[in-house]
Amino acid sequence: MAPRVAETELYAPVKALLEAQGFEVKAEVVGADVVGLRPGEKVPVIVELKAGFSLTLFHQGIARQAVTDAVYLAVPHGGGRPFQLALRRNLGLCRRLGLGLMTVRLRDGHVQVHLDPAPFRPRKSARRQGLLLREFARREGDPNIGGKARGPLISAYRQDALRLAAHLAAAGPSRGAEVAGATGVAAATRMMATDPYGWFERVSRGEYRLTIEGHTALDGSAD
Repeated sequence: MAPRVAETELYAPVKALLEAQGFEVKAEVVGADVVGLRPGEKVPVIVELKAGFSLTLFHQGIARQAVTDAVYLAVPHGGGRPFQLALRRNLGLCRRLGLGLMTVRLRDGHVQVHLDPAPFRPRKSARRQGLLLREFARREGDPNIGGKARGPLISAYRQDALRLAAHLAAAGPSRGAEVAGATGVAAATRMMATDPYGWFERVSRGEYRLTIEGHTALDGSAD
């Protein structure tokens, strides 16, 4: 088990970094862990120290933005994939909150500044917006419950697949064009051919029937 890191272990390396950039540095000033101020200036740099990423750390950083825009968060630099994943995710959060982020390598005191504080302006994705709007328009009714984390969600694609399954259950093996005409699902042939749910089985060229999994899914949708 790795030894527990104390926040105080981060102070000396962070102080040394700021002093090398011309700041006078003091600790624990009106609640702020680290405060740096260059001679003749009135806008301080504040660094909040924590032994790891936490909601409390972000709350503290946001609170310090009432004093200055130059607020950094500092945590120990960890190893392995879990830390790299946490670093990447929290970098994104810092960017959105206008906070800077630095990590401290405790074995040698190296401080890496990953992000400087800056105003955040989110970039909109036209592709993602279009995907959301198309799905919203195609979906029939409101078949899901907001916040549901487990179990299959009812997408517009799944609703179309259920229409195809219902037709095959009633009519038996059918050709794609017939299914498309009866259900109004223009992509019926392609959907049955790709068959992501395992509901459809090819009988002959362009003709499909419902599998046991398809019957089960259809029965479940009626609950």
